[in-house]
Amino acid sequence: MAEFSRVDSSSSSHTMDKSITLPPDEIFRNLENAKRFAIDIGGSLTKLAYYSTVQHKVAKVRSFDHSAKEAPSDKLYEISVQEEVTARLHFIKFENAYIETCLDFIKDHLVNTETKVIKATGGGAHKFKELIERKLGLKVDKEDEMTCLIKGCNFVLRNIPHEAFVYAKHADSEFRFQTTHPDIFPYLLVNIGSGVSIVKVESEDKFERIGGSSIGGGTFWGLGALLTKTKRFDELLQLASKGQHTSVDMLVKDIYGGSYGSLGLTGDLIASSFGKSATADKEFSKEDMAKSLLHMISNDIGQLACLYAKLHNLSRVYFGGFFIRGHPVTMHTITYSINFFTKGEVQALFLRHEGYLGAIGAFLKGAEEDNPNQYSWGENYAGSSGLMSVSPDMYPMQRARSGTFDMLEMDRLERQLVNLPLLQDASSYIPDTVDLTEDAQAREYWLYCFEEALDGVVKRAVASQPDMPEAAERAEKFRQKYRHKLQTLRHQPFAYGSLTVRSLLDTREHCLNEFNFPDPYSKIKQRENDIALKYYQKAVKSMEKLSWEERQFALVRGVLAGNVFDWGAKALKIIIVSSLVERPWLVDSYDQWLERLKGPPHKCALFFVDNSGVDIILGVMPFVRELLSRGTEVVLASNSGPALNDVTNGELQILTERIAAMDPVIQDGLKEDRLTLVQSGSSSPCLDLSRLDKVLAMVVRERQTDLVIIEGMGRAIHTNYYAMLSCESLKMAVIKNSWLADRLGGKLFSVVFKYEVPADKADEDSALLTPS
Repeated sequence: MAEFSRVDSSSSSHTMDKSITLPPDEIFRNLENAKRFAIDIGGSLTKLAYYSTVQHKVAKVRSFDHSAKEAPSDKLYEISVQEEVTARLHFIKFENAYIETCLDFIKDHLVNTETKVIKATGGGAHKFKELIERKLGLKVDKEDEMTCLIKGCNFVLRNIPHEAFVYAKHADSEFRFQTTHPDIFPYLLVNIGSGVSIVKVESEDKFERIGGSSIGGGTFWGLGALLTKTKRFDELLQLASKGQHTSVDMLVKDIYGGSYGSLGLTGDLIASSFGKSATADKEFSKEDMAKSLLHMISNDIGQLACLYAKLHNLSRVYFGGFFIRGHPVTMHTITYSINFFTKGEVQALFLRHEGYLGAIGAFLKGAEEDNPNQYSWGENYAGSSGLMSVSPDMYPMQRARSGTFDMLEMDRLERQLVNLPLLQDASSYIPDTVDLTEDAQAREYWLYCFEEALDGVVKRAVASQPDMPEAAERAEKFRQKYRHKLQTLRHQPFAYGSLTVRSLLDTREHCLNEFNFPDPYSKIKQRENDIALKYYQKAVKSMEKLSWEERQFALVRGVLAGNVFDWGAKALKIIIVSSLVERPWLVDSYDQWLERLKGPPHKCALFFVDNSGVDIILGVMPFVRELLSRGTEVVLASNSGPALNDVTNGELQILTERIAAMDPVIQDGLKEDRLTLVQSGSSSPCLDLSRLDKVLAMVVRERQTDLVIIEGMGRAIHTNYYAMLSCESLKMAVIKNSWLADRLGGKLFSVVFKYEVPADKADEDSALLTPS
């Protein structure tokens, strides 16, 4: 345990204890492998950044050589767990009062002596320069504050999907996260520190300070201190949150007795800030004066930002700086001001990781030789604190953040991620069907489901590593961590952006990986694949005996039936003879799909596959061979990494080779390059079409893909149910959750068969069918 003590007593009136005890592995994680440091020191908070290499276990599959005598006849492939090294970025935020103790801790645990320089930015970098150099033995290299801020902002907007949000004080969810536009430029950044800087950002390295004001956060703090005798910024905001500005401000109705209709001014508008103080013969409360001052400063900044946004034709305006810093009072007043001056045409946008921007930018400046921007990065939910609510009314304990440490971790992804080129409008694409942040009933249901399933996940994790005696201990640590995440999300559903079933699943996968359970379902998938393969030829032969129209329906039923049973060989016989819910299905476009198949073949179909075993082998592969037989090229996209029992790209490569050995249609497809297997770039049971492997996007373009098929509840129901594509699409799934089925108007095992044609394509087809 590490005890961090304050180095000064300047805030002796503060209610927090003078010391704090924290486990070091929960704060400065993986410090022994740290290689590069950066620091951003503001007036009250320090943000530390460092890069580390992380060793973790990954599950690999390798095909047996079945021609060799020693190869086991009952196994298709072997599974091995190997060590892999990946890159991780760590960002830690804490009060300046703890800086010396934190530097001592870093010095004592820093193993890598190759690091000679620490990049520094922020107003406090000069003040603490000597301390940093003395404690760490590193040379402080100061970087331009605004450059670091912009670089950090670009980085989070590019790599964290739910980074930006609008603040809605009186809504069910105070944070409403926005879809980040694929092209993040241009935008306006309004940085409110002591003063205000308004910066137009046009590209990664091109930005310009186009305006500003001396009336900013320092003005609020300074005048507030004079008016209220309150010296602490947070306490001043606390006063403002309780005040009534109408006691101090002169309103339009105070002058005209009501609204001023000819000018479009309502009676409740502020006509003069502090206007009543000149004529009223009374004392004003500290709370009311603080609130009036906050409105005056915020309205001034808001109008200034709107004028610059309009002048430069910019619709995206982000606000940051210590004046904002997640404070609901300032976010609300800025939001109100922007809405008023733009008549709702521009939204005030705030950033989930606004406090880290300078540290991120300083780190990136120091890491330019490694070119971190050539990679995609993803937030590691297992090691990140998440966004905390700082609303004094909802969560009073969280206003006293002194002594707490916030963390953000970003993992470098193996694949560079981009949008699917076939999204109709990438800027408005929302992967998830239900936003649990805003739907309280759905949130409570799914949190309960994931808590109830936790024991089963722990047992499966332990069972996947029978030869490792410490597996049970690690599994218990996983249980504790994931349960804590679920409890956090129950109280702060906005912690990691919009809360969805996808994010709950991804958080669980991150926590499993954290404790070295890379693929708990690996042996189940192996067994299921081995058994299903034995039935492949029989399934294909039975299909070939059917008439063309009967076969099309049987193929669809095969995909749907295979998708019902996620694992377990016992279900195999049931699947082969099973009868799905009879048509009409809950969503039923089968007749339109059949009619389309009577026309010319598609040029290329992109198929996002789902489960191992029965699903991929007896459901998807017969469907794929039919497409190939029609003359359609097929791209099979599978997960890059494991998630639940979903088939991975490594497993699919082996399965497809084995199927090709017994099926000339599949074999010819591979030989003639008409059947291609590509990684999706995902390690999730769900599917985000805005974060796909760049290679997959390139293949989609080159093959002129005109059909996208998405199967499974995670990919086609929890996500992408409403996704609009610029080509034909087919979404197939069986709803295996009774609550979700009821929500969608069906019942357990209801079928969704959703064939969609974009409007312009439908018009073209209609024109072709119309006789001249």
